Amino acid sequence: MKIVIFGLTISSSWGNGHATLWRALCRALARRGHEIVFFEKDVPYYAAHRDFFAIPRGRLHLYSSWESIVRVAAEELRGADVGLVTSYCPDAPTATELVLGSSVAASVFYDLDSPVTLERLRAGEEVFYIGPRGLSDFDLVLSYAGGKAIDELRDRLGARRVTPIYGSVDPEVHRPAPPLEYCAADLSYLGTYATDRQDALERLFIEPARRLPNLRFLIAGAQYPEDFPWTTNIFFVRHLPPSEHPGFFSSCSLTLNVTRSAMAEMGYCPSGRLFEAAACGAPILSDDWEGLDTFFAPGEEILIARDTGDAIDALKLPREELSRIARNARERVLDEHTSDRRGLELERALERVFDTPPSVSATGCSAT
Repeated sequence: MKIVIFGLTISSSWGNGHATLWRALCRALARRGHEIVFFEKDVPYYAAHRDFFAIPRGRLHLYSSWESIVRVAAEELRGADVGLVTSYCPDAPTATELVLGSSVAASVFYDLDSPVTLERLRAGEEVFYIGPRGLSDFDLVLSYAGGKAIDELRDRLGARRVTPIYGSVDPEVHRPAPPLEYCAADLSYLGTYATDRQDALERLFIEPARRLPNLRFLIAGAQYPEDFPWTTNIFFVRHLPPSEHPGFFSSCSLTLNVTRSAMAEMGYCPSGRLFEAAACGAPILSDDWEGLDTFFAPGEEILIARDTGDAIDALKLPREELSRIARNARERVLDEHTSDRRGLELERALERVFDTPPSVSATGCSAT
């Protein structure tokens, strides 16, 4: 298939979770013989931190304005099987019109931020990347979250066919690597600063650091404010490019996953960091949320912390126990959560669209 994507970014991993997912999924689809064309608006924020330049078996179109690229986009769609628009695509409304007016066999919307989308709709806020007809005109809607998000995308936005495509990992990229000396830590955390993660980070990372001053704690990420509550044993790396993530995860005794509040409340929404850390052989400590046990077995493949005491208990576990949990998690990821597996899931979802198109379109569905 030829798949044309209008997305937020694939070229820069700075401050977003879209790029790493798309890189892994595009490589997997290319290995399966598909052609990928990705349209990305060339904004200064991502241009200054660009760390990816070419798509295997495909093309990356960086453009300054929609007017400058619309003819090229229309031409690419004329020869395409699938036209796909993502959440947070800067030109999502106009890209949607172009895809829906094209001759592609399947029009697709991929909400990589479905918990945030639905949270904003419930609050009556505008969601710029979804038009007034919701998602009713798309042949297929993909969701980064499962569980009740699937029902809400149908009921609230009129999606006719919804399939979860969760995050994943490319084992060729994320695997055990030589440790990075400056990333050595008893507990590490990799993530962009977010206010809705701060409470959990206080309980599960900062307070344990205060109580265990002889241990080394490490945060790597962007956008941390000057008034962040640092302690003398919390060290900081401002930003790690994806190429250094395996070394980061291979350098720690234990790594922490903290889920954004909208994702945790929605449930069934695993961060791609979970799969990346597990594939690199790092023992994982995570906050708890509904559906987590669908992806990893608590106590056997992942450790769960609900409060500071749980986090401290995890830090006191013998290295042999942490290694056992890490091995189990890596095996689970390689079996069930690779980008090749997600590519196959996407193929199957598209085949169902090609084989059994809906006979009646949903109409009159509002996004507000």
